Amino acid sequence: MNLRLPIEHIRPGDWLTLLLGVSFTAFLTLTLWQGGAADKAIIRSGGKIFREAPLSRDQVIEVPGPLGISRISIYNRQARIAADPSPRQYCVRQGWLKQAGEIAVCLPNQVSVELSGRKRNYDSLNY
Repeated sequence: MNLRLPIEHIRPGDWLTLLLGVSFTAFLTLTLWQGGAADKAIIRSGGKIFREAPLSRDQVIEVPGPLGISRISIYNRQARIAADPSPRQYCVRQGWLKQAGEIAVCLPNQVSVELSGRKRNYDSLNY
């Protein structure tokens, strides 16, 4: 039993419909799943806002937590947790945050950095 559809049975209107569907899907992906440009980093320690830092200025911020000092780097309109005393270093491995709505959390040290801007990145939890 051959389930493949021979290409000669596809008509020009079918190709047009397929092309329009793929184009519309690509358009929606680019417009809905892209976060806006981030303009500041919201840094929390122990669940409270420690500092709001602009991404326009390169800087290193040291944030105290229960385990010690976490170091947050802001460079080239991006932010990351560069060093943390937590044992597994998951938040450090997360790397650079670039778009609004992205967040890195160091749970053992209770430190987080979140990028904020006018438009947030798509999040399925907000759906």
